[in-house]
Amino acid sequence: MEHSHKPSDIAERLEKGPSVNYLRDWIYGGIDGAVTTFAIMAGVVGAELSAGVVLVLGVANLFADGFSMAAANYSGTKSEHDDFERIKDIELRHIRTYPEGEKEEVRQIYLRKGFKGEELEAMVELITSREDIWIDVMLSEEYGLSEVQRSPMKAAIATFIAFCICGAVPLIPFVFGLQSSALIASIMVGIVFLAIGAAKSLWSMQRWWISALETFAIGMTAAGIAYGIGLGLKALVQV
Repeated sequence: MEHSHKPSDIAERLEKGPSVNYLRDWIYGGIDGAVTTFAIMAGVVGAELSAGVVLVLGVANLFADGFSMAAANYSGTKSEHDDFERIKDIELRHIRTYPEGEKEEVRQIYLRKGFKGEELEAMVELITSREDIWIDVMLSEEYGLSEVQRSPMKAAIATFIAFCICGAVPLIPFVFGLQSSALIASIMVGIVFLAIGAAKSLWSMQRWWISALETFAIGMTAAGIAYGIGLGLKALVQV
């Protein structure tokens, strides 16, 4: 079992409250970091430019794009917080101004869930007897919102760290000046894509190898597009 069902363990777990998962931020940052840095490398190699150019553009992208993604994730997550508070204020105002109308909304919500007669009325009275529970029910049932909110800062940090770690992988062979750096980088990034996809499957019902191949295909497709553009631009400039 995933957790204990002893009364004391249940009480302790509920006392801590629900946990917030930042998995999507790690995966989002990791995939995008590997894809964008590898795509830059592939484009530069396709244009037959030097390893130094790969490093300059790769490192610049690593920090600039990583920060940009983290900042965007921070702003997006904070906007979700702001929207939650806005809707919560609306529901609070409606409950205090039009209580009977809001009670009818609760009644119809639970009527759709199969409650009827005295059981339904008892449910409505129980929920609307406490304002905080009433608001939580309206937020959840009417808007699909949860009181548990992700931290904008933690989401941004997770995205940035994952972006930098995975995005640095394609640059390692060029840092050490290895022969066939592009080929080695391609293999290393391919392994990163497979690893991210396989890890992602631990939090889903998808088979690990399908998730791994899906992520691998996305990353390699982006790199292939960048490589093709690099070749095309090289030919265009030579003309």
